[in-house]
Amino acid sequence: MVVAVLLGSVRSDRMGDRAAKWVIAELEKRGHKAVLVDAAELKLPLLDKMWKEVKKNPPAKYKKLQEKLAPLAKLYARADGFCIVSAEYNHSIPPAMTNLIDYFLEEYIFRPSAIVCYSGGLYGGVRAAMQLRALLPEVGMTTIPSLQPIPSIGSSLSKEGVALTQELAEKSGKFFDEFEWYMRAMKAERAKGVPA
Repeated sequence: MVVAVLLGSVRSDRMGDRAAKWVIAELEKRGHKAVLVDAAELKLPLLDKMWKEVKKNPPAKYKKLQEKLAPLAKLYARADGFCIVSAEYNHSIPPAMTNLIDYFLEEYIFRPSAIVCYSGGLYGGVRAAMQLRALLPEVGMTTIPSLQPIPSIGSSLSKEGVALTQELAEKSGKFFDEFEWYMRAMKAERAKGVPA
């Protein structure tokens, strides 16, 4: 399977890259191709026009945006699933994550998403995850039932994305098993056709 791993924190001292590295390693161990989509690297402007509005013959002021979004559109078109790696800012979704997601719509439809949330505290970003559960289906990404929270991320994952806790190292298998199941099931059904 091809998985787009969306990392939505743009803070200079973020720790989400640890979680993204861990997710990518876990997916690759299972034989999947995981591709990082990093909001900090993309530096997308605040949403003005969606991909569907700039993909064909955009005015000159949207040419750079079109160039940034075109590779994402290609990736998303072949993606079997999306893994959302989200911090929790003020009990909510980071603005850059929402901005990153909102640029696309049709590309997400009938593809599952899995939420990996994290924080420096004990709750592991679950309040942001609950808000993502409202947003993601609205743009077409079904969310799998399980979440993968990472509490105290600074001591749960190394800078290289290696799990430092038994919980993360040994008990995340169900989360990835479930994500795989949804990707396989939805890929098979997409091949048969989707509701119009």
